[in-house]
Amino acid sequence: MKIAIDGPAGSGKSTVARLLAEKLKFKHIDTGAYYRWVTYNVLSKGVPLTDEAGIVRAAAETDFTGIDERKIRTLEVSGNVSLVSAIPGVRGCVAAKQRAAGEKYDVVMEGRDIGSVVFPDAELKIFLTASADERARRRYQELLEKGGRVDLEEIKKNIANRDHLDSTRRASPLTRVADAVEVDTTGLTIEQVVARISKIYQERLKQ
Repeated sequence: MKIAIDGPAGSGKSTVARLLAEKLKFKHIDTGAYYRWVTYNVLSKGVPLTDEAGIVRAAAETDFTGIDERKIRTLEVSGNVSLVSAIPGVRGCVAAKQRAAGEKYDVVMEGRDIGSVVFPDAELKIFLTASADERARRRYQELLEKGGRVDLEEIKKNIANRDHLDSTRRASPLTRVADAVEVDTTGLTIEQVVARISKIYQERLKQ
């Protein structure tokens, strides 16, 4: 069983997918973390963001077994991950890794192109969304709790920029596929969102 959860930055995908996977006893795969880890490695190695070939090589050489959550959740990574993940060669490399990671399990996989590219045959596709202000507030709170220096207006600009880049990139743009169920998380708690998706899952099993 494959559950694909897609949506824009700050819509709650990672937390919702993790808790849903725990509830259903499925494997959780955070595909956004893959692209963030590539981005972190690109920045750490000093690969110019204009060097597409170099970035693709860095993606191919990346070991995804050792992703460091603290290193991939910085504003620097957040501000550049859309540029890195927009490169077709990077998406092809990372999508293959993601597909291989999810093939052997009942899985909840979340990202921006799971239902459209990675697992277009997923039995259940969810598209999470929320207002831009709500998504910025969540990211602000997340970074604040981690002790980082954060500015809400800067985060709002970052969210708006990522929305634009993710929706207009050449390869696998963020989109809601026709058979995805949209869930607006604005004003909902994480528990409420998980409960709503769990109900959709149970209804899908009866079909």
